[in-house]
Amino acid sequence: MATHLQAGDKAPSFTGIDQDGNKISLSDFKGQKVVLYFYPADDTPVCTVQSCNLRDNYGLLKQHGFQVIGVSPDDSASHKKFVQKFGLPFPLVADPKRAIIEKYGVWGEKNMYGNLVIGLHRTTFVIDEKGVITKIFTRPRNKQHAEEIIKHTA
Repeated sequence: MATHLQAGDKAPSFTGIDQDGNKISLSDFKGQKVVLYFYPADDTPVCTVQSCNLRDNYGLLKQHGFQVIGVSPDDSASHKKFVQKFGLPFPLVADPKRAIIEKYGVWGEKNMYGNLVIGLHRTTFVIDEKGVITKIFTRPRNKQHAEEIIKHTA
């Protein structure tokens, strides 16, 4: 199952709490481009590779006008440890009740090692200054994720 959203759709609004207990809303970033990436879990191998790629290229993403926000079902305390361990410079929004995850349609059945499981589909939404989704990466290239985001907007 993939998200019900498509490029050209208005990005669903949301408010959540980040790793420092701050309230983060999509509307806080009105007038800015946003990379909103959903990942399954803090401090797991693939999620770490993806997050560190965004960290390592954060300056480049900022130069291209992007704000980065991560979302996972983990809680704020887990996010705080993940941010501290890897020096992530962007907010990670806690969504243990999956309110944001469900709005973006990234929760559902997936195949893991030949087994069908229910979980989060790693998905990145690129949102323009007007809050419109311009690109959805349903299979991000985790080791080159920032590069593929920038290439899409070039």
